[in-house]
This record gives sequence, C-alpha cells and structure tokens, in this order.
Amino acid sequence: MTDWKECKIADAPFEIIDGDRGTNYPKQDEFSQNGYCLFLNAKNVTTDGFAFNDCYFISKEKDQILRKGKLQRNDIVLTTRGTVGNIGFFNDRIPYENIRLNSGMVIIRPDPKGILPEYTHQLFKYLKSDFDAFATGSAQPQLPIRDLKEIFFLLPPLPEQRAIAGVLSSLDDKIDLLHRQNKTLEGMAAAIWRKMFVEEADPGWPIKKIEEIANRIQYGFTQSATADTVGPKFLRITDIQGGIVNWETVPYCFATEQEFVKYKLNTGDIVVARTGASTGENLFIQTPPRAVFASYLIRIQFTSIALSRYISIHLRSPEYFSYIEGILSGSAQPNANAKQLTSFEIQLPPFDLLDNFYSSIRVLDEKYKINNSQICALSNLRDTTLPRLMSGEVRVKT
Repeated sequence: MTDWKECKIADAPFEIIDGDRGTNYPKQDEFSQNGYCLFLNAKNVTTDGFAFNDCYFISKEKDQILRKGKLQRNDIVLTTRGTVGNIGFFNDRIPYENIRLNSGMVIIRPDPKGILPEYTHQLFKYLKSDFDAFATGSAQPQLPIRDLKEIFFLLPPLPEQRAIAGVLSSLDDKIDLLHRQNKTLEGMAAAIWRKMFVEEADPGWPIKKIEEIANRIQYGFTQSATADTVGPKFLRITDIQGGIVNWETVPYCFATEQEFVKYKLNTGDIVVARTGASTGENLFIQTPPRAVFASYLIRIQFTSIALSRYISIHLRSPEYFSYIEGILSGSAQPNANAKQLTSFEIQLPPFDLLDNFYSSIRVLDEKYKINNSQICALSNLRDTTLPRLMSGEVRVKT
C-alpha cells in the first residue's frame, strides 16, 4: 500500500462549502411547494441518500440573491447538525437542476484530478463513525467544520479509486433499483386505493377520526439502543425514512420478556413519530423481525390488517402531512401527542370493501416485502465490504 497516501480532510483534493446565512437566508413565507430552486432540508438527506418526498422551493429571484450553498453536479452533501453524517450524491440521477442547502449541511466538492466524485461519495460514507466521534452536543449534535477538517483517511491512486467506487456503486445501483421498484408498487397500491375510496367513494360513508377506529393506541418503550445483540431490535424515529425501514441497520435494546410482549411489533401495526423534525413520519409494519418500538413513537393497532392497510395509505397522503404541519405551526420544538396524531378525519368504508381492497393489493405487498429483504441483504453486504475496501484490507485489481 505504498501508493496509498495518508491525507487529512483539510488537505484533501476537495472543497468544503457551507450554506448561505445571514439576512439573505429565506424566510418561512418565501418557501413554496413548487418553484425554481429546491431548498434542501434535513429530511431530504437520509442514511440511504437523497429523499424528495417532502420538498420546499424558493423563487428564481430569491435564488439569485443567495451567494453560496448552490450544488453542482457530482457534489456530495453531508449533514452536520441533528442527524450527523447522512450523505447525498448529486449525480445525474437526481431529478432537480437547481438545489441549495438549508442549515446544518455542507457541500463536499471533489477535484477529479485528485479524487473521483464517486469515490468521494463512498469515502464519506466510510467516515461516518469518525463524524459521529467528532460530533458535539446531545440535544442537537453538531459536527463543526474545523473538526471535520482534522479527520484522516487513506487515499489510493485514481485507478484504484475508480475500481473501488465501481464495486460499491454497483451494489448501490442494485439497491436503488429495488427502492424504485418499491416506489412503483406503492404507487400502484395507492392508485387502487384512490379509485376505490376517492373516485368511487360513497358520500354516505361515515366520517371518523383515526382514534375512533383504532383498537389500541400505545406509547413506545423507554430504553437505550445498542449495537450489541442483547435483545430485540429497537425501532426509533431515525430508523424510519420516507415510510421505509432497513431492519439490518436498526439497533438492539435490552428488554425483559414482559417488556418485549408489551411492545412487540406485529404485522399490521402502524407506528408514528411524535417529536422532532420527523413528527408525523410513519411506517406500516410488515413481517418485522423480533422488535420493539421506542418511546418517541406511538403504535396504532386495528381490528383487521385490511383496515390497517387502508389507514396506512391515508397516513402517507399529502393531506395527512398537511394536517401535521397545521398541528405543529408555530411550535419551537415540533412534537405532538397521540390524540393529535390520531385526530385526523377519514371516511370509513364498509368492511367487505376493505377486504376486497386488501385482496387486490396483497400481491403488491408481497413483492414489496421480497424487495425489502433483498435491499437489507445487499445493504448489509455493501456495509461490510465498504470498510474493507476503503481501508485497503481488500484490494481491487485495476
């Protein structure tokens, strides 16, 4: 490995660019749901890259006033506040041309003469544990740029960078393809739901709050997470991204048998985040591993899986997230209690129609579960291969 050089981020062949601040920073009333320039927020950069299910935009005029924080193709985005170390790669697959950074993120702009963008993307995923080690603060963790610049890594020659990035990117591509297939499956299920319960809805169906339909509403388990397999998986708010969970990355917790039985997750459960920037984020549980749910989540259970699946699509709708925004409006620290989260009103169709709906989408859900299993397996392979390649423990022929 004599051709690999030890390098500090401060001296590496890439630029670190912070977002715009001060008087030019957009005010709340300058954001819109559509516009010229996407203004990235914390929800848009996840452990699996960019997510664009909750977007805010600014006008062309406002964009031209801002001086920095504008993305260029092949830039890498790193979150440095709140959830530290999430990575997004602004490659040609990203469907937006104009993107700026919100606070709590920085741009990493590689110089391809010294380090390839694809390799930089994988490198910053590899350095996640270092970012966590340098992060300060417990309520709102933050990674100062001055500390970021002090992190060391090994930099191979360009041909080996290309080979390493090729191996890891191929796994990312397969994972991305499965995620896109699942998005298509979600869209097909939602289309069936919309036809049956919106286009063909009977005005005479009763209007009910979710809390009136639920069989049980429960706050989660107060415990600490650990990477050690001391007990069941411990599902937290941060493990849920856009209605998806990668069970391979969910940590564990200690729980007595009595506690496990009380908080055990089952197929058909719906969990909803009740605090922080992700308030209202939710997940429909399908064939979970041995797992419990954390205290900043609530669980909603129903008398049948068909009813639960019907409700789950309501909870992924723009109307539900708009309802949550209304609850949180003006709150300094976003949070909502179980009653607020389940006071959303919906029409309740006849139960035989719900059964017909679930029969129609069951094959889609089964394919979705198979894809998720493959995503977890590929993610695990990628995550175990990444450190071995980036450290030079395993070499790739060039």
